[in-house]
Parts: sequence; structure tokens; C-alpha cells
Amino acid sequence: MWKLKIGEDGAWLSSVNDHIGRQHWEFDPHAGTPQELALVETLRRHFNHNRFQLKQSSDLLMRMQLRKENGFKEIAEAVKVKEGEEIREGAVTITLRRGISFYSSIQAHDGHWPAESAGPLFFLQPLVMALYVTGGLNTVLSPQHQKEIKRYLYNHQKVTVRTMFGTALSYIALRLLGEDPEDGEDMAMPRGRKWILDHGGLVMIPSWGKFWAAVLGVYEWSGCNPMPPEFWLLPKMFPIHPGKMLCYCRLVYMPMSYLYGKRFVGGVTPLIRSIRQELYNEPYHLINWNKSRYTVSKEDLYSPHPLIQDLTWEFLYHAVEPVLSRWPFSMLRQKALQVAIEHVQYEDENSRYLCIGCVEKVLCLIASWAQDPNSEAYKRHLARLPDYFWIAEDGLKLQSFGSQMWDAAFAIQAIISTNLSEEYGPTLRKANNFIKASQVRENPSGNFTAMYRHISKGAWTFSTQDHGWQVSDCTAEGLKAALLLSQMSPDLVGEKMEAERFYDAVNVILSLQSSNGGFPAWEPQRAYRWLEKFNPTEFFEDTLIEREYVECTSSAIQGLSLFRKLHPTHRRKEIDDSISRAIRYIEDTQKPDGSWYGCWGICYTYGTWFAVEGLAAAGRNYNNSPALRKACEFLLSRQLACGGWGESYLSSRNKEYTNLQGNRANLVQTAWALLSLIDAGQANVDPKPIHRGIRVMINSQMEDGDFPQQEITGVFMRNCTLNYSSYRNIFPIWALGEYRSRVLSV
Repeated sequence: MWKLKIGEDGAWLSSVNDHIGRQHWEFDPHAGTPQELALVETLRRHFNHNRFQLKQSSDLLMRMQLRKENGFKEIAEAVKVKEGEEIREGAVTITLRRGISFYSSIQAHDGHWPAESAGPLFFLQPLVMALYVTGGLNTVLSPQHQKEIKRYLYNHQKVTVRTMFGTALSYIALRLLGEDPEDGEDMAMPRGRKWILDHGGLVMIPSWGKFWAAVLGVYEWSGCNPMPPEFWLLPKMFPIHPGKMLCYCRLVYMPMSYLYGKRFVGGVTPLIRSIRQELYNEPYHLINWNKSRYTVSKEDLYSPHPLIQDLTWEFLYHAVEPVLSRWPFSMLRQKALQVAIEHVQYEDENSRYLCIGCVEKVLCLIASWAQDPNSEAYKRHLARLPDYFWIAEDGLKLQSFGSQMWDAAFAIQAIISTNLSEEYGPTLRKANNFIKASQVRENPSGNFTAMYRHISKGAWTFSTQDHGWQVSDCTAEGLKAALLLSQMSPDLVGEKMEAERFYDAVNVILSLQSSNGGFPAWEPQRAYRWLEKFNPTEFFEDTLIEREYVECTSSAIQGLSLFRKLHPTHRRKEIDDSISRAIRYIEDTQKPDGSWYGCWGICYTYGTWFAVEGLAAAGRNYNNSPALRKACEFLLSRQLACGGWGESYLSSRNKEYTNLQGNRANLVQTAWALLSLIDAGQANVDPKPIHRGIRVMINSQMEDGDFPQQEITGVFMRNCTLNYSSYRNIFPIWALGEYRSRVLSV
């Protein structure tokens, strides 16, 4: 039986805070009673049978384990509110107590809430490919790991909407894991291969897929557009220097450019030769690789290359690369490769070999092996792989990088909002300890600006302190949570953070603000907007440069506003100016219909919630803010007949509000809308729409106090969705809490 481990050390691991927040799964063949093992199989079968209706897991294996370990107590029976019935405080309070009791029962002993933070169907397969290349597939991945990976890939095979990227990578990964071309339930492998061939074969995979296929040896480097490592040697002021890129793009490019510059290819085994025969419509040796550089399946083509980009590729491919491959210019290539791998090593060391995310993690792992298969760096990379594995009823997947800190900061605010926090002291005490232990205490090592890094001392990351990467909204939400806890009795929640640590967090937030008043996510905005014309990833948008986000800007306003209230003399003029400029940014980016586009959640509902929260935190209200009145009008216009809200991922992709299929309500999005309306002051004008939404919330709670998993609500880079399984607990509690304390109490 799989067991979730919390905060454990291991060989080749290092930590700056004793692994607080670390979570990984291990298989224990002796764990579990017969009843528990039978229940796990029942949950797996249930997901498989319903996978086309509910496409993401409900994270039930983690819930099952932690509830048992924490000793879940009996709770009151669920309440229901009939249509037209007045919502009474007692019904809301019972629902809240049931919800918080359940959520407390799945809190880890170190104070965070373990949860799935995954979803994209291109995270896992490159790891399988990398381990096959390095020879570690069967030593790193046990038979139990491989079984769960296969389960996951088969569970998520689509019947209708497919992409070449997901289908081809999944087929290749399954072949590397020992599946035959005719294997799989309902002929899954033959169906996948037929779809690939019917849509042009592997030459139609997007550029990232071409890269991984070339590394594996089932595609040729001559079929890839150039990724020259020499860009690292350009003067730093050069507008297309990698140091000016969005950190995620930069950290993908670092190992990619190293592997491309070496033309690294894994061993061509009989299996690799077989895959070459299976996935092309013509003999491998006859393929026109030059032409294949630009072929992309229409199902994958979300962000087509502009002409200027293709002209650049032509120049690099036909004029620059042939020169750099010949002496004496090949010496320049060797110098560039050395610089690239030094950047990889710096990122590895400063993230304790977690790297900034799972995509970058696998790339840095294979780059380390390509440099030296026996290196300490490669061993440390392998030791950190379990930090990315997540097991649920649908199988083993790769986390984006964990949402431990992000979820905890929101959970604290949600529980405090209810005015029931006196009843949940142990929960908040553990969460307070986690928040304090998760703050980044130092800047990156050495001359970090030379490595294109920003200050991080005082920041919070999205996941754990070991991760090391500062984020503006995570820092602001962490600051907000810590400040709220600092106002509570230490007998209830433990000691508050020292003032200097609050000051450090404020310093990070202020350092990130852009000239237009908005806040980017990770680093100050460094590049020109036109650089996005060179975005090579056909299935993403806005990937190349850092930019401002309404969500990050709102979080910064909220954190700074609360800090200003509690510490009114510290950097007051700077904070006042920062908040004023941030408010203008939010007001200036409102859409004509009253909404804001959300970049990290789906979509207009999410962006509008953040915008409203930011404006309200700075003193705006329904009476003095036209922006808030328009926001309320927008949200009310999108309320469904059932009283809830439900927004499709297509809103993010198409940049136009789209209801969920069948006009279904989604509890997380309903909570965002309710929080917005409450903060904007809609209850003082007409509370009926809020009552209707709260009724949906109350009536949706499950018998055990949990809330049901529904459609995915996270997104990034416009076109890729991400499941945050804690959201279904946090946001209903938060909305009900604000309703109880701010609407019913009036």
C-alpha cells in the first residue's frame, strides 16, 4: 500500500529547515488492512469508470490515510437549505464546523496540507524518457511506481479531444515502460498509435516534443529549431539575453541549450529503433528533417510562430549553426556549454536539487547526467525525484512543484474569517509553525545577480523553503497570514513572527513592483514586450518574459495594507506610494464588462475575485468605486439559475467568458464570486444573489464534511490547466466564513 511520508530525510538530500513541508510517497508491501486495500481498489475502479465525466482525481488516497492517522472525530449531520428557505446562522455554522473539522483532519503534522498540484499530461513522460536514457528506469522506478504510472497514462487517454504532444509522449513512455504496441484496455496502444499516424506522425509534435524525442533518439536534432547556448555569452544588456527571460523560460532554456549544443542523444537500442518504425508514416531515413522543424499538429497549435521568428530560426539553422560546429568557432561552443552547465548547477544547488518546477527538474537531471553520469549532482537529482511524485486513485503523476505554502496561507485566512478560530487552535498553531518555518531566510548564494537571480530573503515560495524561489503573491499571502496570526493569542496559535521578518517580506514585495504599478510573479520585469514574438512553444502563450498580473498585484496590496495598519511607521511613504500605484494598475486593467482576466485560475471569476479583494483592502467600496460596482454587475450577470457560478477552461484559452458545459456550477468558482460580492459590498445593496450562492455551498457539502471534487480550476500560460485539490475545501470554508461574519452579522 502506498503511504504518504511527511518531512523525512534521506540519502543525498539537504535542507535548510529540516525538510519541513516535504511530502513524498513510498510503497509499503505490508501496510494496510484487507479492508483498506479493498477500499483503495474500489476507489481506483470508480475513477476509471467515471474518468470521462470527472477528469481529475479527488485525491482520496491522501485523505484516507491522513484522516486515519489524525483520528477524525464524529461531526454533526449535514444540513440542507430548501429553495426559498431563509438561511440561518445555525446552518452556516454547522456547515463551517463540519468543513473545518474535515480539513483539519487532513493536515500534516508539520502544519501544511498535503494536496495534489498537478494536471498537465506532459509532466510525467519526459521523466520516463530521461530515466530510460540514463539507464535508471528500473532502478529509480520500482515495479509499483511503473504500475501506477501506467495506470495514470491509461486513465487519461482521451476519446475525443487529443493533442499530438500528449498522445505521442504517452505512447512513447508506455513503450519504454514495457508495454507492447498492441497492449492496453480497449486496444489503447493501437488506438493511440493510429491517432498519431492519422495526424501526420511524430513529425507533427510541437517543439518541446521534438526536443525530447531527439534526446531519446526517436527524432533527429536536425529536425529541431536551434537552441544555441551561445546566447549565454551575449552582453547582458542585449535585449534577447536569456537573463531577461521569464525565470521559467530561462530555466528551461539553460539545460535545453546545453543538451542541444552537445547534440546529446541516448543510446539507440532495439526498442528505440522499433519506436522509430511505429510512429512515422515513412521510413525514418527518408524523413525531411529540415521541413519537420515547422510541422505542428493543428490540435497543438495555440500560439503560431510569427514570420519574424521563423526567419530567425532560418538564419540560425542555415548560417550560424554550421559555423559554430567547425573549428575555431567550435571553441566558442565549448565555452558556451560550460557557462550553460554552470547556470544549471547554480539552480540545482540553490533549490536543493528541487529546481523551480518539474519540467526544469527533469531537464536539469539529464543535463547533469550528460555532463557526468557519476556526478554527485546526478545522485542528488535522483534523491529529489520523490518530492515530485503524487499518488492518487488515478495513478502516479508528477506535481508541478507542490502548493504547500500557497494552500496553507489561504487555509489560515479562510479559518480565521469564520470567527470560529478559538475552536481550532491546534490546527492554526501547526499552520503558524509551518508559515514561520517556510519563510526564505537568505538570498541566493554568491553573486546571485550575476546568475540573473533576485533577492529572496524574507520571501515565501509556492511550496517549501528548500525550493527557494520567491514569488510576489506567495510572499504577500504568507505575510498576510502571518500578520493575522500575530494578532491572536500566543496561547492559542503560538508565538508570532519577529518584526524583522515582516520587514524582510515587505522588502521583497516592494522590490518587485513594475513602473506601471503592477506586480510580476517571480522577478522584476526586465524585457521588452516584443520579445514574446519569439515564443517557440506552440501550445503556450506569454512564456518568454515576466509580466504583471492582477492576482499578484492584488495580493501585494492586501499584504502591504494589513502590514501598514499593524506597523504604520515602517517605510510608510514607500508603502503608500506602492499601494496607490497598484490600485491604479488594477483599475486600469478592468475589462469593459467589469471583469478581470485571471492568469493563474479559471478565469474571469478568479481574476475578478483578486481584483476586488485588492481594491477593498485599500479602502474602496461599492459606494466610492465604480470599478467595484462594475465588478458586481459582471458577476451577477454570470450567476446561474441554480445560484452558483461555473466557468470553463475555454475562458482562459479563448479570452471570452464561457460557462461550463450544461451550465453546471463549480463550488470553487462559486466561492470566488461570493467572496468578491461580499468584499465589494453587494450585501448592502441586494444580498439575495449572495444568499442563493451560499445555499449552493451548504447543500453541496458531503456527509464527511468534505466538498466534492469538480472541474479543474487552475491554469497557467493561458492554455494549460492545473488541479489544486485543496481549493475545494479552502474556498467554500472561506466564502461561508465571510458570509457568517460579514453578512449574517449585519
